[in-house]
Amino acid sequence: MKAVFYHKPGSAYDDREGEWYHFPQMYLSRVIKTVGDWIVYYGPRAGHEGRYYTGIAKVKSVSPDPKNPELHYAYLEQYIDFDRAVEYKESGGFEKRLVLGDGRISRGMMVQAVRMLEDAEFAAIVRAGLTTPEAWPDRNAPDLPSPELDIEGMGERQQPAILDEEYDRPIVELLSRKAWRDIKFRQNVRVAYDRTCAFTGLRLLNGRGRPEVEAAHIRPVEDGGNDWIRNGIALSGTMHWMFDRGLLSLTDDLTILLSRQMNNDVSHLLNRDRKAKVPSNETLRPHPIYLEWHRTNKFKA
Repeated sequence: MKAVFYHKPGSAYDDREGEWYHFPQMYLSRVIKTVGDWIVYYGPRAGHEGRYYTGIAKVKSVSPDPKNPELHYAYLEQYIDFDRAVEYKESGGFEKRLVLGDGRISRGMMVQAVRMLEDAEFAAIVRAGLTTPEAWPDRNAPDLPSPELDIEGMGERQQPAILDEEYDRPIVELLSRKAWRDIKFRQNVRVAYDRTCAFTGLRLLNGRGRPEVEAAHIRPVEDGGNDWIRNGIALSGTMHWMFDRGLLSLTDDLTILLSRQMNNDVSHLLNRDRKAKVPSNETLRPHPIYLEWHRTNKFKA
C-alpha cells in the first residue's frame, strides 16, 4: 500500500531524505504495509506557508532502531524530487480523508505523520508534481515532444485531479523507468543551477539552443546513490567526465579538488576562486554526505 510520510528538515528524527525515514513505534503497522510500494514525501517548506508534497520513494525494508526500541527505520530507494512542490489543498485536495468534501481540513488526519493513500490519490499527486515539461532537452537528443507524465501511453495529458484506479498502472510503470528518471533528474538539476556548470561558471548553448551542461550524480545510482537533487551537480561534459573518474572532487565547503593523477593542469578552466558555484538555496546544494562518499570512494587524491 502507498502512504504519505511527513518529513521536516532539521527535526529530531534521524531522517536522510530518499535513503531512510525514522519514525516512532505508533506508525509501525502502517509503514510495514508500504514495503515494496511507493510513498510521498510531505511537509513544510522554508519560507512558505502550508504543507507540500515534494517527492516520492519506494520502501524496500523496515528495521528497528538499534539505539531506541521505540523507534524504527524505513529504508528507501528510487527517490526522485517533484518538478515543483505541490500544496496539499491544491485543486480541492488530493487526500479525501484529509481535505474533506466541503473543503474543511480533518485535524485528526493532519497530525498523523504516516497516512495511507489510495492508488488514485497517489496517481493524482504524482501527476501534479511530475508533469512539468523539460524546457531544455539533452543536447544530443532528437527533437521529440518532452516526456511529460502521460496517462495512457503517450496520449492526452490530464489535469491534476483525483482519478480512477485504472490510471495508476501507467504511472507506476513510468516511475521505475531509468530513462525517464534520468530525464527528470537532469531537468531538476539544470533548473537549480540555471544551466550553468558549477566548476567553470560557464553557461554554454549549442547550435539548437540546448544547454551543454549535464546533470552528474555525486554518488552514482549503481553505487547506492539516488536521484535526490542534493546528490546531483551541474557540470559541463568534460568536468562531468573528470568528476566521475575521480580526477576532480569537492570538499564540504565546495572547494574544488584536483587529483595529482591528472595528466594535464586544468586549473585555468575552473572558477577563479576554485569554489563550485551552487544554488543559493541550501536545500538544493550538494549534501555533505554524498561529497564525503565521492572523496572516499572516487577521488584519486
